[in-house]
Amino acid sequence: MSSNFDKYFENGGSLKQGVLEEHVWLRFLTCTDNVYVNAERLESMGSLSGRETLMYVIRTLDILDEVAGRDKLGSRVKEIVETTLKWSEVAKGGLSKERKTWIEKGYPLDIHNIASAEIYKDVTGDAGTIYTLIKTHGIVGQCIRGEISVSANAPLIDIKDDEKKAILMSLNECIIRAASENIWNNIKKSVESLIDRIIAGDLSEFTAQYRLQKLCPREIEFFENDVKFFEKNIFPKFELWYFESALSDFNMGQIRTILSNTLDAINRSGKEVRHLNFKPLSDSLYYDYEGKKHVNIYKKRIIEKYILDSSVQNVDIDVKIENGSAFVDFKFSSVCEKLIDFCVEAERSGLLTFEKSIIVLYDMFGFRRDAFDRLNNEDKYLKTMNDVTSSTKDSIIDYVVGESVVDVGSGGGILLDKLEKSYPDKKVIGTDISANVIETLNQKKNRDGHKWEVQVHNFVDDTMDPKVGSIIFSSILHEIYSYTETDGGRFEIDSVKKALRNAYDSLNKGGRIIIRDGVKTKGSYPLSIRFKTEAGLDFFKNYMNDFKGLKDIPEEKKVSSIDEKTLTVTGDVNFIREFLYTYTWGAESYAHEVQEQFGYFTLSEYKEFFNELGAKIIFAEELLEPGYPDNLGKLVELLDEKGNPAEYPDSNCIIIAEKQIT
Repeated sequence: MSSNFDKYFENGGSLKQGVLEEHVWLRFLTCTDNVYVNAERLESMGSLSGRETLMYVIRTLDILDEVAGRDKLGSRVKEIVETTLKWSEVAKGGLSKERKTWIEKGYPLDIHNIASAEIYKDVTGDAGTIYTLIKTHGIVGQCIRGEISVSANAPLIDIKDDEKKAILMSLNECIIRAASENIWNNIKKSVESLIDRIIAGDLSEFTAQYRLQKLCPREIEFFENDVKFFEKNIFPKFELWYFESALSDFNMGQIRTILSNTLDAINRSGKEVRHLNFKPLSDSLYYDYEGKKHVNIYKKRIIEKYILDSSVQNVDIDVKIENGSAFVDFKFSSVCEKLIDFCVEAERSGLLTFEKSIIVLYDMFGFRRDAFDRLNNEDKYLKTMNDVTSSTKDSIIDYVVGESVVDVGSGGGILLDKLEKSYPDKKVIGTDISANVIETLNQKKNRDGHKWEVQVHNFVDDTMDPKVGSIIFSSILHEIYSYTETDGGRFEIDSVKKALRNAYDSLNKGGRIIIRDGVKTKGSYPLSIRFKTEAGLDFFKNYMNDFKGLKDIPEEKKVSSIDEKTLTVTGDVNFIREFLYTYTWGAESYAHEVQEQFGYFTLSEYKEFFNELGAKIIFAEELLEPGYPDNLGKLVELLDEKGNPAEYPDSNCIIIAEKQIT
């Protein structure tokens, strides 16, 4: 434990005798029935202990000891900073009776620096330097994050102290480092620069452009109209609390709508508001998945629908105004809340029946039902997919030509990164039909410093302009085939043909379409699977009922026999192939994989189609990804019609088609 923890607590974690009488600040933080935590700082929502605020203060005191030794702070400076740190969070503590008294006195407990200063003055009678430091506690950091105006630091100018810089620098290092060492390392120069300005009496404001960039560090695209909106409606009027933790997963258009609706609610109330506090939204927007905190994508999608159309029922913005603060959240109908709870529990369970059930609700939430809308198991799925297919994903990059290359259906951005690394001088463009995927990719680009660009685009509907050198369809055409609704429903080859024709028309002369995807087995013959467990046979029966692809094969031929005793099934090679390459991903991915038909063209059908387009086939090969038999061999035996061990049908193909120059 830390040295400061040991000052107040025994080895077992209980308080030492008499410390509460001597240290009133400690009593407020330890004897409390109020748990006040910033969800932004949590790795897991389930990790709450109730001591988060106390332990944060202890960390600040430990850091102060380190800083005092390093910078040789005088005893008086250290005492001022130490007292400030001890009292700066007390408004987050206290028992219900004490908190009720503070509220009756008008202390804004959710603006904890102001309330803590008043509580300190009540207890000590001191309204001098330490009172001012508590009242302005954290404001330097908030200025640098763009949340409040520089002028909020005005009280610090009046502090008459020869060692003001040492006090302010050490205080801010303690409170910022205790939250995050990385944040402190990134902004300490900015902190020092702002403190120098405050000491010099310079409270000139940062530009609206600068503040907006700091407010939305993960948001790439905002325009002049966005800057003007904040400059006119937000920055001169309000301080922003918990803005980034609540809104960083929304795009700028959505943020503007949320703010506009919040301002409307404030105007209707007729009350004076100085603070926009988004902590309620930040707290309610997260939940745990596999032990880690994630945005509740179900709530977020419903909020997004409301943002597009405020008449949407079951959800509305919820703005509560108290003591000059507007607390922003969204409220959901009880039915909506139950659906959200169901989806969360279904996702957590990983059970096949729940995974199937969740598909029924997708249309209600407007989800894409494909490999790149897997919610919080997406990272795990993409890692598994990448491990299995890394060899062919790497090899197709070698066929890229021209000055620009498009990755269709970029998903998690894995191929974009590979292309950027392999071709630093080419323009790399990612596309997806989902605005949410593009939003996430833009955040990744900004966070990791990539140069590639992304845009919403669907080749089924349109060509690209300007034309490009290469277009890559890596594991995406089968999704176009499986999810595009046509006059004939889903699983219609015309959707693939339209996408490829539009892609071909989007190429410069000499440009290439590069395809890596599933391949359909030519012909028809029986193939059998002998499962090694009864669970495998149950999985197969579910697949029989749920898979709607292979419309060209009569139902009675898809599965010709099931032997319960030997756990053996026999069916058409293409049905068996589709099942096997779904089964390999397991129950957690079943609800998504069963929606898709992996093979839609045979290799010869690919060649015929590109010949009709007038393209030159540079390379065409079908193959079996080694990851499939390696994984499936633990689960099944594959048999031919005579009961002998059979080879797995090819799973994938690579096609390189070039647009003729003449």
